[in-house]
Amino acid sequence: MKKEEKFLKTMYYQKDNNRRLRNITKQEILITKPDKVLTIVVFFLVVMGVMSVFSASVPKCINLGISPLHFTLVQLISVVIGYFLMKIMCNFDYKRLLGVTNAFALLVIALLVIVHATGDIVNGAQRWISVGPFSLQPSEMAKPAVVMLLAKVFSKDADLTDSKKWSAFLLILIMVFFIFKQPNLSMVMLLFITSVVMYLMAGGSAKLIGCGFFTMIGLSCIGSLLQPYQLQRIRIWLNPEVDPLGAGYNIIQSMVAFASGGLWGCGYGASKQKLAWLPEAHTDFIFAVIGEELGFIGCVLLIGLFWTILQRGFDIASKCPDMYGKLLAAGLTFSICFQAFLNMSVASSMLPATGVPLPFISYGGTSIIITLTMIGILLNISKNKIQTIRVVNQDV
Repeated sequence: MKKEEKFLKTMYYQKDNNRRLRNITKQEILITKPDKVLTIVVFFLVVMGVMSVFSASVPKCINLGISPLHFTLVQLISVVIGYFLMKIMCNFDYKRLLGVTNAFALLVIALLVIVHATGDIVNGAQRWISVGPFSLQPSEMAKPAVVMLLAKVFSKDADLTDSKKWSAFLLILIMVFFIFKQPNLSMVMLLFITSVVMYLMAGGSAKLIGCGFFTMIGLSCIGSLLQPYQLQRIRIWLNPEVDPLGAGYNIIQSMVAFASGGLWGCGYGASKQKLAWLPEAHTDFIFAVIGEELGFIGCVLLIGLFWTILQRGFDIASKCPDMYGKLLAAGLTFSICFQAFLNMSVASSMLPATGVPLPFISYGGTSIIITLTMIGILLNISKNKIQTIRVVNQDV
């Protein structure tokens, strides 16, 4: 008992009964390494994409009489270019993007004008510029351009009537106009929904968005905003058996691929639908090839990887110390993940055919380069975090 009393006398609250503890929380901005989880997930997606492009494109290469590795090699070259751009943007302070945002938007508009004037026409759409053996799709560059513009103007407030924001809105409208003229309604829809999400995240009016949404639905029902081929896509989506050998052929063959895959799939490289029945197997419908070869388990794994990107991206946005970084991170993350949702929904017949590639997975040089560049910006934002620290002070 004497030993216990000896120790008690040495404690601070035995020496001074008037001394109290007070908990204080304060926030500090920490400079850390790029998000490791996001980096690992992107690595797995890129590897999975290259393997899927090889598996899905070999039959097409044989039919065209070219090397079976042609599309795979082009994809690998694009991945290397995208990797270097990702590293550059990862070490490039995202706040410096404010000074080049308008210039980048004007560059995208200039490229879209060139596409409109002299672009290559593929499957009735004029979306590409030939650059030697490669093709450039400027509409892909519109995704980061729109996100950067909106993050810049909404970083202070979400007031749409502010005349200082109108120049940015005009640039966005010009981009959307030329993309719509290609025609590329799926990209227009992606840019529009991304813009709406960023506006709401900046504190915009949900009532205004609701009124605009129902107005657009009404105009779409009338048909004034949709081209005849786009209305046909909706009809075929509702009932593909109406034209099983024509407009409904892609959807039917895609569903056959998923059904053939079952739970575990038929094995990597063993897809039968890609041989002759599933058009655009290496681009728009590559998710169906994955579903056939890797089965339901492979599809769930792929969806889980994109879900992780969504979670990490929004977590990065929430911990960013400034509003511009928050909106930039959230916009880039949503743009990538919503595009993945669109592609997988089309391949599984949940939505009408849109023609957007699956990020990281589908064949497309511009797509993978731009997507990796966007990830680089996101990784740079992840270096700046707000951390709440609990400090214990003693009041005497």
